[in-house]
Parts: sequence; structure tokens; C-alpha cells
Amino acid sequence: MAEEAAAANAASSCSNNKSKAMFLAGGVGHHANGLTKTAGSGTFSSSKPGAAKKLVIKNFREKPKLPENYTQETWQKLKEAVEAIQNSTSIKYNLEELYQAVENLCFHKVSAKLYKQLRAACEDHIKAQIDQFREYPSQFDVLFLKKIDKCWQDHCRQMIMIRSIFLFLDRTYVLQNSMLPSIWDMGLELFRFYIISDLKVQSKTINGILLLIERERNGEAIDRSLLRSLLSMLSDLQIYQDSFEQRFLEETNRLYAAEGQRLMQEREVPEYLHHVSKRLEEEADRVITYLDQSTQKPLIATVEKQLLGEHLTATLQKGLTQLLDENRIQDLSLLYQLFSRVRGGVQVLLQHWIEYIKAFGSTIVINPEKDKTMVQELLDFKDKVDHIMDVCFIRNEKFVNAMKEAFETFINKRPNKPAELIAKHVDSKLRAGNKEATDEELEKMLDKIMIIFRFIYGKDVFEAFYKKDLAKRLLVGKSASVDAEKSMLSKLKHGVLKPAVAHPHKHTEKYFKNKVMQNCQNIPGNIELTVNILTMGYWPTYVPMEVHLPPEVSDEAPLFLFLRLFTWANTVAVLLNVICKELQVSLFQTLVLLMFNEGEEFSLEEIKLATGIEDGELRRTLQSLACGKARVLTKTPKSKDVEDGDKFSCNNDFKHKLFRIKINQIQMKETVEEQASTTERVFQDRQYQIDAAIVRIMKMRKTLSHNLLMSEVYNQLKFPVKPADLKKRIESLIDRDYMERDKENSNQYNYVA
Repeated sequence: MAEEAAAANAASSCSNNKSKAMFLAGGVGHHANGLTKTAGSGTFSSSKPGAAKKLVIKNFREKPKLPENYTQETWQKLKEAVEAIQNSTSIKYNLEELYQAVENLCFHKVSAKLYKQLRAACEDHIKAQIDQFREYPSQFDVLFLKKIDKCWQDHCRQMIMIRSIFLFLDRTYVLQNSMLPSIWDMGLELFRFYIISDLKVQSKTINGILLLIERERNGEAIDRSLLRSLLSMLSDLQIYQDSFEQRFLEETNRLYAAEGQRLMQEREVPEYLHHVSKRLEEEADRVITYLDQSTQKPLIATVEKQLLGEHLTATLQKGLTQLLDENRIQDLSLLYQLFSRVRGGVQVLLQHWIEYIKAFGSTIVINPEKDKTMVQELLDFKDKVDHIMDVCFIRNEKFVNAMKEAFETFINKRPNKPAELIAKHVDSKLRAGNKEATDEELEKMLDKIMIIFRFIYGKDVFEAFYKKDLAKRLLVGKSASVDAEKSMLSKLKHGVLKPAVAHPHKHTEKYFKNKVMQNCQNIPGNIELTVNILTMGYWPTYVPMEVHLPPEVSDEAPLFLFLRLFTWANTVAVLLNVICKELQVSLFQTLVLLMFNEGEEFSLEEIKLATGIEDGELRRTLQSLACGKARVLTKTPKSKDVEDGDKFSCNNDFKHKLFRIKINQIQMKETVEEQASTTERVFQDRQYQIDAAIVRIMKMRKTLSHNLLMSEVYNQLKFPVKPADLKKRIESLIDRDYMERDKENSNQYNYVA
């Protein structure tokens, strides 16, 4: 019983404590902010010292209610503020107060109604604006555009102010409803629907904009800021492409199509190209200044198509040849830049470029009257073409390759002759006495010649003439520079050609010279001897000539009868004005000078009779003695050429700063017979190469048809050959039993082992 009584007392004590705790919780009351201190917040959850405290926040037991008519009165204030903004008058209420009012309405779930009311207010105001634009006279296009622009600017300013007041609505209710446009987008939508989408207003606006652009294209000054603002409006309203851009591009296409047709007839090509460039720059500037960026690509494409693409061939046919002939670098650069912008433009230009090179080059090569200047003109033309490619065509690889093919085509239209003339041109540049260029300039010139040389098919013709001229230069001592000769040979070896040019046999020459000088020890006077020993095939051909040798020379002649002489260099001492000079002269010059030991004056005919020298050779000899730089003889009458009846006497007034004077001979020009002989040797060598190629192919293929054999031979040969000549070589090989015709098929050949 005692235990039950204790339990009852404990329970009663617990009940009293609980009641006390509940009383404390209920007796605290409501906080001004709606916070209520509960047992958990107003009392410690644990009576232990140092335990954490917890604050429990509870909602209002009853939700606060808005005063009666609060929503209507608040909207009235907001509506008045909206109307004041739309009418550009002062707002009665504080903006912060208006913002707080919108926030309070949103808290009490009035957001949907508030959004509808705001939309209706904006819609009513915009509706009221449309009539002034519909009734506006159409002749005042610029004034109309300015009025539209002002309306748009005012609308944007108003919507920015309105949105700042209704910002809480825009960031809560509108943001949570994806189907609703934002307040700013709602304003754009209303303006687009009621103002710009109106057919009359839109038509006047677009027509006015296009008219302003047309005026600017015609050179008039317009208000660009107005255009920029209006086109920005169309872009913001998302009707730029549908309502403006399509019509704008159509008008642009029509304008430039007519302009291109008219100006191509009226203007020269350089002037027309500059006009096109100017137009493209103007249109690009319009895009930057007031057009939308999306218009740039179709706009520029339209201009390029109508001013360039439609007139590519006509432009090139009308003016390319003139530009290239006059070497108008800037205009050619502009032409290439403009044609690069159009599809197919570079290809058309490339084709005309090839045709020009072939046509111009053919006039140089084919005309026999230009043989004397052919090589120099080819070099100048190649320099010009290279400069145009480097500067104007930015070294386009297609143009470079096309140029090479064009050069290769026209330079071989005249077989063999260009190769021969190039060899002679090289000879003239490497010959002693050529002071046109320094060593560096000569090296550059040889490099340019090698470029032309690589285009030639008949390299064997070049080789034949070059070897002959080189042998003459070396034997006569007419080479300008040994280094230049070696450099040229090196270039030729790298240029596919390997000329078998004779090299002096130094040890043999020295041995032979010593032997001869030992046999001359008993001859009075000083003898200078130069020995050149070459293989028989390397000696240049010359016409044998018999002359009358005086005793002074004939006594020494037997010593050298076994030599194949090209020139006989003699040293003759001459007493002029009591001043002894030593002249280094040729055999013919020696014979002429020795005559003046027997008399003072001789005519051309007398010298010819006494010496027996051939007429042409004698005239060149006398010209070198009486008309050259060192004039040891005087000619009467004075002239550059030696004519019949001219008389010659010793020049007693001759002066020269050197003791030993070398009198150069006038080089005899290549005779027609010598030229024909060289060409004939080339053709003979070619026959052997053709025979070797045919036998080599037949040995490998055993059996081959006529057409295939011809094709393979052409592929192997490095020089041009006529089909008729090739057939002759095939018949020759058949006759010599290297091959035979097939018994069943006469168009087929079999190799005979």
C-alpha cells in the first residue's frame, strides 16, 4: 500500500510539472513578427548546464487577411502610375511604395489577375496609337519613319519603367509560368500585333526604309541613325527577315543586275573593277552600321553575283589582255581578289591566263623576224609573268603550274629553233668582252636562262650548239670567266642535261709543249706557244683555208704541221713613233701587219692578193686592226666597215698605256652550212635514240600493236618527233631484222631475238 501511495504521488507531481510547462508555453503570446516562443524555444530542452538551445518558429495560427478593397485600391494606384508613364507625366506615388504594393498582391495570390490587368492597360494604350499611323500621308515617308521610330522609342522606355515597378511579378509568377511572356516580351508582342503587323503601317515602314537605302546607294546623304533604330526595331519584333530582308535582297538584286549590265557596256574594265570594289565596301559598311548581321552573307553574295558572277567571261575578254600587256599590277591584284570571291571565278581567270601566255609567247617564238631577240624577250616575259604571279595572284599554285604548262606548250611550237637560240644567247653572255653585267648579275641571268631551258623538249639541240660554242670560247681564249663556265656546266648537269664537254689534258699539254720548245731552241727570237689537246670529236669544225705565208712565218710552220690548228697566236713587235709595243695577234693579223714592213700603204685588193686570205676573213681581220679599240692601222676613208677600194696605212700616232697589247679578232658569225651541219648531227643522234627506244620496248613486250608502240616510244623520248619519222625508223628496224610484222596481223609487231 505504501508503494502504491508513492507511485500515485509521483504521477501527481509529473502531472503538475507538465501543466506548468504548458502554462508557460501558452502564456508567452505572439511576437510582432509572427514568431511564437514555444516550449522548445522559450525553454531549454535540457536543464543540464551547457546544453544547446533550440528556437522553434511556428506559422500564424490564423492567416493575415487583406483589408477590404485593398486589391482594388492598390491596382488603381498601379494603374495611375502606368498611365502616367505612358502619358509621360509625373507619378504621384513613390516607386518603392508601388513595388511593395505589387509584392503584397503577389503574396496574397493575386498575381494572375494583376498580370491580366497590366496587359489590358498596355494593350489599350497601344491600340490608341494605331490610328495616327494609318491616316498618315504616304508622301511624307521620312516624317512617317521618324514618327514610327519615336513611338517605338517611347514604347521601349515605358515598358522598361513599367517592368521596374512590376519586377516582383515578372520574377515570380511570370517566371513560374512558362507559357506566359515576360512583361518586356508582352510589350513587344502587343506592339508587333497592333502597330507593325498592321498591313498599311508595315507597308509604309518597309517602303520608307527601302527608299532611304536606295537614296543612299545613289549617293544622297540620309539619316543612318534612323535606319539603324528602325531595323533594330524590326529585329527585336522578330519580323526583320520575313517583312524586310526578303524584299531588301530582291531590290538589291534588281538594282545591281541593271547596274552591272549598264556599266559593263559603258566603262573600261579597270574602272568597272574599282566600282565593284567600292560597292562591296559600301554594302559591308551598311551591315556594320544599320543592317542585321544575318543579312551580310546573302547581301554580299547578291552583289558579287550580279556585278561579278554574271560578267566573268565578258570582263576577262574585254580587259584582261590590256591589263597584262600594260602590266597594271594594282588592277590585276584587284581583279584576282574580286574573282576569288565568286564561285568559279578563279578557274575562269586561270583559263584566260593560260590562253594569254600561250598567245603572247607564240608571237615571240613563231615569228622568224624575232629570232635575234627571242631569248631576251622570253626572259623578259618570264620575269613579267613571275612578278604578276607573286604580287597579283599571291603565288597561287594552280597559276604557277598553269604557267609552266603554257610556257612548255608555246616554246615547243617551233621545234629546235628556241633550243639553238638559247645556246647562242648563253654563248654571247659568256664570251669575253661582254661587260653588260657583273658576276652576280651574270649568275642570276644564267639561272633565268636555265628556267627557260627546262621548258624545251629538244635539249639535244641545245647541247650540240652549246658544246660547239663552248669549245670555240675555250680554244680561242674568248671565255669571260672560268667560274661562270663551270657554274653553267653545273646548272646543265642539274637540269637533266649532261654535256660531254672536253676537259683539257693538262699533263699531256705540258709534255707536248716542252717537246716542241726543245725543237725550237735553234730558232732566233722568242717563241710563245699555247697547246690545246682535245679529242677529235670535240674540235669545232672550220673551213680549211690556204694562205701565203711570208718567210718569217713559213720557216717556223713545219714545227706545227702535225697540230690541228684553230688559230695561230703570234706575238709581233712593232715600232710606232719610236716606241716599241708588243702586239699579240692572230695568224691572219700577223700576215697583214708584216706587209707594212715592205710598204707604207696598201689597198684591200693588194692585201688580199699578197696574203691569199679569203675575202670575208680578210675584211674582218682589217676591221679588227683599223676599226677596233687598238687601231694600229689607219683606214681611208674612215668608216666602221671595210669596203672595196679602202686603203690602209700604219698608224704612226698610235698610243696605248700597255706594253703588250692583245688585238681581238672580229668573231666570224656562224655560217648557214655550219648551222645545218650541227642540226644534221642532232637529227642523226636522235635516230639512234629512237631505234634504241623501239628495240628496248619490243624486247620487253615481245609483241605489240602499232599504236601502243608509238605511244610508248613517245613517252620515252625527251624530244619531239613526227609520226612519219617514227614509222621510218620502225621500217628500218624491220629491214635490219630487229623486229618483224605479224603474219596474220600487219598492224602488230613481233620482236626478233
